[in-house]
Amino acid sequence: MPPELTERVRASDRSSIRHMFDLANREERTGRDLVRLEVGEPDFDTPTHITEAAAEAARAGHTHYTPNAGLLELREAISRTLAGKHGLEAEPENEITVTSGGMEALHLAMLAVADPGTEVLVPTPTWPNYLTQAHLADARPVEVPLNPGDGFALDPDRVIDAMSDATAAVVLCTPSNPTGRVYDPAAIERVVEAAVANDAYVIADEVYAGLTYDGPGSSIAARTDAPEHVLTVHSCSKTYAMTGWRIGWLSGPERVISEVTKIRESTTASTSSVSQYGAIAALTGPQEPIEAMGEAFAERREYVVDRIEGIDGLSAPRPEGAFYAFLDVREWEGTSLAVAESLLTDYGVVCAPGGGFGEAGEGFLRLSFANDLGRLEAGFDRIERAIEEEAFESVG
Repeated sequence: MPPELTERVRASDRSSIRHMFDLANREERTGRDLVRLEVGEPDFDTPTHITEAAAEAARAGHTHYTPNAGLLELREAISRTLAGKHGLEAEPENEITVTSGGMEALHLAMLAVADPGTEVLVPTPTWPNYLTQAHLADARPVEVPLNPGDGFALDPDRVIDAMSDATAAVVLCTPSNPTGRVYDPAAIERVVEAAVANDAYVIADEVYAGLTYDGPGSSIAARTDAPEHVLTVHSCSKTYAMTGWRIGWLSGPERVISEVTKIRESTTASTSSVSQYGAIAALTGPQEPIEAMGEAFAERREYVVDRIEGIDGLSAPRPEGAFYAFLDVREWEGTSLAVAESLLTDYGVVCAPGGGFGEAGEGFLRLSFANDLGRLEAGFDRIERAIEEEAFESVG
């Protein structure tokens, strides 16, 4: 027998989002009409001026390695965007590094601040990749379950109570994936203050910061007196409909960013040059297509809220950002995975099981409204029919 694989790999679970994605792909190959609401990906194509800028860069021969930290022109555009839209000051030459998607930024941040055996606190329900990335850094992920009774609002007391000398970092995602909640600034401030007191970092995942519906939100690092304790992740994927371009960035204090940029030499080395030129166009070019996408998401949010309120036996925290609704199915018989699989098999609508977002998410389903109104209507019609037909008997 060959040697056993490492514990860091064996301890990492596969995302239940991808599990449903693969099941749905298999079903669609049989010719089934499915309403796909499981993946958080805008249904819009990347705006034309962005693709044209990237194509022109390729034709002009800009297809070579770039600096490990990314093109300075892009970092300058990122710096202006962070300051103008998020109130966050980051010096382009040494406080920003461009990454292959927000996912690499998160991974590098985790590698930089979490030593083996330390703890990474993650309020849940949450995007499962944080837990996996903590494992890959040989750290210990610690779930801090939030209260469904108050819509999974950030509870600073719960997070602070979980902190200890072993805490290396706290991950905060706002707007939240999967709940769509925008965390209260006062609650965030208390968590950051406690992290500083425990000599820990806050990793702020703000990839959905460009998608808020009840007013603009400022960056976590901009709301604290200790920005040197905050590492901030942004991405072009969601706001600019550029998921396949794989371009994001990490901003923070120079002493961290310089080390992160160093270890990139042994991961991806540098982000796709062509994608970087596309990102420059996204950040500096016409914003009307981006605003139009934001308006469409806002319209869909209202439709989703109205449909949930109009269906007996269905509820969810009101989404304040991102493009997710976290449906409460705790009164339905079966685990969230069983419910999601049955909805797919019997009704042709695909959601992500809440249990995949941490123990606090069990009994919920994540529904993505990054889809057009017609498909959302069809999806809710099928969910409503499942409830009317008592496909999932109440456990209450």
